[in-house]
Amino acid sequence: MNTEISTPLTTTPTAELTQRLSATPRGARLARRLTAQQLTAWGHPHHTDVNDTAQHLVAELAANAVTHGRVPGRDFELRLLLLPEGTLRIEVSDPRADRQLRFANEPDGEGGRGLLLVTLLARTWGVSERTVGKTVWAEIALR
Repeated sequence: MNTEISTPLTTTPTAELTQRLSATPRGARLARRLTAQQLTAWGHPHHTDVNDTAQHLVAELAANAVTHGRVPGRDFELRLLLLPEGTLRIEVSDPRADRQLRFANEPDGEGGRGLLLVTLLARTWGVSERTVGKTVWAEIALR
């Protein structure tokens, strides 16, 4: 996915969860747990492929928001959307628009592999600008 291109949401979701969370490791863990619980409520129980994949994506995007998108005193936001065409859209927003997304370019480097994971797990993903900050989103099929 070209991170310079964003795909705005063009359909009305059939269900939605939006939650602001503290930009801390605890907030990132809570985002993953909320995702698991919400998907269970939407008919995709724990330990199913959809629930596990969504949890992995949220864990990565939330960790990035907490690690690289953090601004002291500001939260990050998790948004889960069930779209009518059988798609789950995951959005994680943070207040930092000044940091570019990076892919791993050193095999022994300590970071940069998270977006490779997102690329492998998501059907599509991208970045959207906000008035303050950015939203990194990913979509997966619910089948």
